[in-house]
Amino acid sequence: MNSHHFEIGDTVSWNSEAGYVSGRITAIHTTPFDVNGYQHHATTQEPQYEIRSLKTGHIAFHKGAALTRLA
Repeated sequence: MNSHHFEIGDTVSWNSEAGYVSGRITAIHTTPFDVNGYQHHATTQEPQYEIRSLKTGHIAFHKGAALTRLA
C-alpha cells in the first residue's frame, strides 16, 4: 500500500484556491469518468477520489498525491 492510498470514509485535506479544505471520501473512481462535461482521468494504479467537503458539502475530485489523511 502506498502513501497515497485512501479508503471510503477517510477524512482528508487538500489545498484549494481558498486555502486548505477538509472532507470525507465518498467514492473511489478507477476508470475515466465525466462530471459536468469534464473528463477526469482515473486508473486502478492512480484512482481519483470523490470527496465531500465537511464545511460546504461541495463535491471535489482529486488524485491521492493531492490529499493528506487527517486523524
